[in-house]
Amino acid sequence: MPQIPKIPSVFLNPGRDKRVAGGHPWAYSNEIRMDSETKSLEPGTVATLRRVDGKPLGVGTFNPHSLIAFRIFSRQGPIDRAFIAGRLKRALDLRRRLFEAPHYRLVHGEADGLPGLVVDRFGGVAVVQARTAGAEALLGPVIEALIEVIAPDAVVLRNDGAWRQAEGLETYVRVAFGEIQAPVPVIEGNLRFLADPVAGQKTGWFFDQRPNRAFAAGLCRGGGSMLDVFCHGGGFALNAAAAGAEHVLAIDRSGAALELARRAAELNGLIERCTFAEGDAFAEMERLGTEGAKFSVVACDPPAFVKSRSALKSGLKGYRKLARLAARLVEPGGFLFLASCSLNVDRESFAAEAARGIAGAGRGARVIYTAGAGPDHPVHPQLPESAYLKAMVLHLD
Repeated sequence: MPQIPKIPSVFLNPGRDKRVAGGHPWAYSNEIRMDSETKSLEPGTVATLRRVDGKPLGVGTFNPHSLIAFRIFSRQGPIDRAFIAGRLKRALDLRRRLFEAPHYRLVHGEADGLPGLVVDRFGGVAVVQARTAGAEALLGPVIEALIEVIAPDAVVLRNDGAWRQAEGLETYVRVAFGEIQAPVPVIEGNLRFLADPVAGQKTGWFFDQRPNRAFAAGLCRGGGSMLDVFCHGGGFALNAAAAGAEHVLAIDRSGAALELARRAAELNGLIERCTFAEGDAFAEMERLGTEGAKFSVVACDPPAFVKSRSALKSGLKGYRKLARLAARLVEPGGFLFLASCSLNVDRESFAAEAARGIAGAGRGARVIYTAGAGPDHPVHPQLPESAYLKAMVLHLD
């Protein structure tokens, strides 16, 4: 029988083991005994987390420089290619039950038992984000396991997000396996979109909004119009046009994203019902409001306004302003879709700012739909705060 290699131990301080023993996958730096030996461990080191009396609580990765210092992968090791392949197979089995086409988030961090790791799948292309030092250190076996489990044509590393800074990691983008010709197709329902996994935002597409795009599109059955603000690749706009909207206006400040949306409209035979406009979302909504424009459905899916707790106050004001400007553009009896992907904004605060903004526009409203991310973005039951996406639809007077 092969021997399991010995790995370092990281000890919790006295009395700090109850939460982790109860299933929480994190240990914070102030809960860990930071002696000289522990502090000397390299960021991303695979280690065993132990109680003060030596009892093991789990195996994971350790970063002495991060607030979330220890992330548990398993209650017992080792963490190697076989382990990672097993977690990938489990994640793949779930996604195959959820979706017919292989276009989805395959791995969503802690909820899929692979802390700090995100993998989005675009058919034969896997796009990987290593968001922690531990995930970065395991990229070798992660790529090998991906090749084993899904046999991709290409693996892209999109490690250029701001979240890596908190882990002391450099940012970069590269193709780690195979070759890629961007853009790549994205299948959503009966529609085909285009994504750029190398140069687009995040991994190139936002799978998390899939069920919310479908709900908003359903409000356009039988005609009407949609304004899709922060449209990115045209997800809300094209779904609405395919559902029956007679006209959609899609706005984004990225010319590259708009070009992919326009090409997707052509691919799906929807271009005659779509208009694409490059510009700042707030400025364009101000202009449309001044012109008296009205739409049956207005969809606002902005980037995160609150990227840190220090930005909470200004970010909440941003959501209030967004709701006010958007509400002015909804025709009487129409619908307003609002979303926030800011992890630092809770659902209640987001809803309160939306209500204030709509009231500021002089509109009455009722909430008819609330949701989060799609099922390929599962939430670890001990990490409810990781349910970052908040979405709501309001029916306006």
